[in-house]
Amino acid sequence: MESMDIRIWWCCVFILPWSTIEAQIRYTIPEELREGSVVGNIAKDLGLDLSKIIDRKLQIATETGKQYFAVDVEKGDLIVNERIDREGLCGYNVPCVLPLQVVLENPLQMHRVEIEVQDINDNTPNFKSNERILNIPESINSGAKFLLESAIDSDVQSNSLKSYSLSNNENFVLNVKTQDAVKIPELVLKQPLDREKQAVHKLILTSADGGNPVRTGTCEITVVVLDNNDNAPEFEKPFYETVVDENESSHKEITRVKAIDLDEGLNGEIEYFFADQTSDTALFNINRQTGVITVKGQLDHEKASLHKFDIVAKDKGNPQMEGHCSVKIKVNDVNDNAPDIIITSLSSPIPENSSNGTVVSLISTKDADLGENGKVKLTLAPGTPFRLNPTVSNHYVLLTNGPLDRETYSEHKIELKAVDAGSPPLSSGKTVTIGISDVNDNPPMFAEKSYTVYAKENSAHDSILCSVSAHDPDLGENAKISYSILDSKVQDVSVSSYIYINSENGSIFSMQSFDYEKIKVFQILVEAKDHGSPSLSSNAAVHVFISDRNDNAPAVIYPSTSMGSVSHQKMPRSAKAGHLVTKVTAVDADSGHNAWLFYRLAEATDASLFSVNLHTGEVRTKRAVSEHDDSSQKLLIEIKDNGEPIQSTTVTVDILIEDSFHEPISDYREKTIEPNKKTGKITLYLIISLASVSLLSLVTFFILLVKCARGSISCCIRRTNSEYKNPNRNLQIQLNTDGPIKYVEVLGGDMMSQSQSFGSYLSPMSEFSDLTLVKPSSTTNFTDTLNVLDASLPDSAWTFESQQVSA
Repeated sequence: MESMDIRIWWCCVFILPWSTIEAQIRYTIPEELREGSVVGNIAKDLGLDLSKIIDRKLQIATETGKQYFAVDVEKGDLIVNERIDREGLCGYNVPCVLPLQVVLENPLQMHRVEIEVQDINDNTPNFKSNERILNIPESINSGAKFLLESAIDSDVQSNSLKSYSLSNNENFVLNVKTQDAVKIPELVLKQPLDREKQAVHKLILTSADGGNPVRTGTCEITVVVLDNNDNAPEFEKPFYETVVDENESSHKEITRVKAIDLDEGLNGEIEYFFADQTSDTALFNINRQTGVITVKGQLDHEKASLHKFDIVAKDKGNPQMEGHCSVKIKVNDVNDNAPDIIITSLSSPIPENSSNGTVVSLISTKDADLGENGKVKLTLAPGTPFRLNPTVSNHYVLLTNGPLDRETYSEHKIELKAVDAGSPPLSSGKTVTIGISDVNDNPPMFAEKSYTVYAKENSAHDSILCSVSAHDPDLGENAKISYSILDSKVQDVSVSSYIYINSENGSIFSMQSFDYEKIKVFQILVEAKDHGSPSLSSNAAVHVFISDRNDNAPAVIYPSTSMGSVSHQKMPRSAKAGHLVTKVTAVDADSGHNAWLFYRLAEATDASLFSVNLHTGEVRTKRAVSEHDDSSQKLLIEIKDNGEPIQSTTVTVDILIEDSFHEPISDYREKTIEPNKKTGKITLYLIISLASVSLLSLVTFFILLVKCARGSISCCIRRTNSEYKNPNRNLQIQLNTDGPIKYVEVLGGDMMSQSQSFGSYLSPMSEFSDLTLVKPSSTTNFTDTLNVLDASLPDSAWTFESQQVSA
């Protein structure tokens, strides 16, 4: 563990109502500690049980977000987790305090810990530049001051910048002044300078801080002693002559003059100027530093073939000295006049439906030169729907030469080029911009050809369903779009009764809440029409699908309670465990998961005697009926669906347990063995029906197999119209003889639609078979179904037998 001076202060303790304790401790550590260095035993200082630190999930958090510290859970020590730089953390602020939050759970406790980070002398007082050059004339008086650059030290307090010092010399001393707590060094001239004795003085400025050990920074100061001005500039030759073409380009160097000054420094620095009497400053330019003479304006041999002027060279001494020379420039005659292109008239913009050959512009050319140099040919750059036809001398007409489309190119830049017949030929160019005005030739286009919208059932009216968007590449009124819904019928009702559309932005709203059980999907046509003349339009289909909500409670089909709130059933006291007492059947008008039903026994006179199957609703005995069980049992069965929120309903079943229930069963058994009784006939008919269906299926399969074997492969894969309407249809006939109730279930469905179930329920005590078919559907009228079931029941007192007698 690295040795360090760590001090701890306990400040205050607060006990909060929810068993949260805030205690404050302060540790003092130096900056730049190595990772793993121990700050202190935080478990001991906070009075924490070391064995419970892990279970209580002790955490350390800082306001900076960086994990500077961690806890050794085995020892309880607070250790340094990463390097801490006080200057980066606090800058020049003193003291530098890093707050921590120590959090424990079970019970929740929070402790505030402060870490004071003390500065160490880890920064040197440095100058921004390690070199400084001062130019001082030798004639300057003693006592003159020259400001020097201050050093910068990032450390604070005793480790910060403390002093400056200057290397020993005879001519300068150092003065340090303080401004806003900042020390500023100044160089003061102590004795006059003499360039002839010493032209350059080298000095060293040193900065030092107050740390231990002391850190220092240096800056080298170079003092250059300047000479007095006693020499005038002299040109290398007094006269300069050159020749230039009249078409010489601007900024082209044509000659260079040069003068020499024997003095040094400013006294030897030379600048070049035109003499005051020079009149050609508009045509020529001279570089003050280099003496290079260049062309500034347009030379014209016809106006002036020779130019003369004087040049003056001046130094920067005091007093200023100067020298002079003369310059003569001869201008050669060349073909220097390029032809001009003149736009006489221009029609812009032009409509995009302009016919071929429409006149757009009249153009002429002109060349100031004479003879062959004045003859001009005008050409048009290719790639544009325009052409150029000559008329009379140097005159042309610009015409359209193809179809125009503003949506492709809203404007055309026509490049014209004129070339004269001189030697060498000169040319000029001009760009003519022709705008294309809009014509309503584009209908609005929807972002999508069709839209699919999913609207929730029972959603509030005036709720937005979707937004359609169309774009028209035209401009102005031609691009302004209005939206409307084309009239159509949904279940013989106008679609405008269901929805409306915002004509400006295409937002579609519902005018009423939708009922999934009445309407599941409908289609509307949205028209987008622009405001052009004549107006153009396009349509898009919007398919609205209503998503089902769980807004229908399960409806009980059997046992029917339309004649009363309670269903009465009977069973023998001799019933064993697993005896089928009755079967509760319910349906839900909703779809999908919302129509999944679950049955449970909510209340019972004796809950240990009966159970209800979760998925089928079968009520069976959980154990054998004893002599001590009450003869009257009441069951409250709850049916819930799988929707959100859950919808449920209940049905009450009264069960009468009778001791003499076996006597009519004997009579029933005797009747069933008689071959002429109808109950036996029905069972026989069912078996014959099943056998007939199986035989018919086998024969059909055999015929298809023979056809396929003869090469008529298409017959094996071809579907009839009915099969296309009902793909993947699977039918299953199931004869259920479990318990005293006989019923046949015909299950049918396909992969894309809700399964359907047909049930035939047979009363075991009736001499006649009671047949009821139930077809669940989301649109079933359950009142009519219940009435049919009530009419089909023989009486309200069915009797059940745990043993099924075979026919």
